[in-house]
Amino acid sequence: MAYSYALLFAILALASSQAFAGDPSPLQDLCVADNKAKVFVNGVVCKDPKKVKAEDFFFSGLHKPGNTANPLGSKVTPVNVTVLPGLNTLGISVARIDFAPNGLNPPHTHPRATEILTVLEGTLYVGFVTSNSNDGNKLFTKVLNKGDVFVFPVGLVHFQFNIGHSNAVAIAALSSQNPGVVTIANAVFGSKPPISDYVLAKAFQVDKKVINYLQSQFWMDNYN
Repeated sequence: MAYSYALLFAILALASSQAFAGDPSPLQDLCVADNKAKVFVNGVVCKDPKKVKAEDFFFSGLHKPGNTANPLGSKVTPVNVTVLPGLNTLGISVARIDFAPNGLNPPHTHPRATEILTVLEGTLYVGFVTSNSNDGNKLFTKVLNKGDVFVFPVGLVHFQFNIGHSNAVAIAALSSQNPGVVTIANAVFGSKPPISDYVLAKAFQVDKKVINYLQSQFWMDNYN
């Protein structure tokens, strides 16, 4: 009987680990992304191993400050499988985030990745919000200084705001080769075609004129 319970527990543990896993584990030493492939798969097709070279695993540029001259005052420079083909199947990526004073990386989510943030320069106010529960949506915040680290769980809404008087820089590591990003305001008010103003007015419990005003604004992201 004890053996049966142990076996059941092991099976459940394996099932749980698969259910909450990030990108699939690689089944070979390397699978460099062939970004020119015409085949559509859940991921990226592998380049012919005979054509793989060291440059496929190399990216240069994170030493360069991002241009923060935009309404958000921030710039994200992602290094994912799109720009670093050697990341394909490895389940990891990285990004540099630059902030002007009062610069904001607005509330957003990464649907496929947990993010761990390290502050290299400056002071950031950061936080994330838990998903719906009986206790509502709980906000966790922290002020981070140079050398501090904070983690944002996968899929949860989070943000970073420069509360210092000088520029700030952070490096984010993410548990996916292609974590994706959904900027909340852009998705809700800037989708194309737009979400029905009736739907949004009912969701936010405001007049449709408020929704129409918000939808008429210029919604940008800080990745481009």
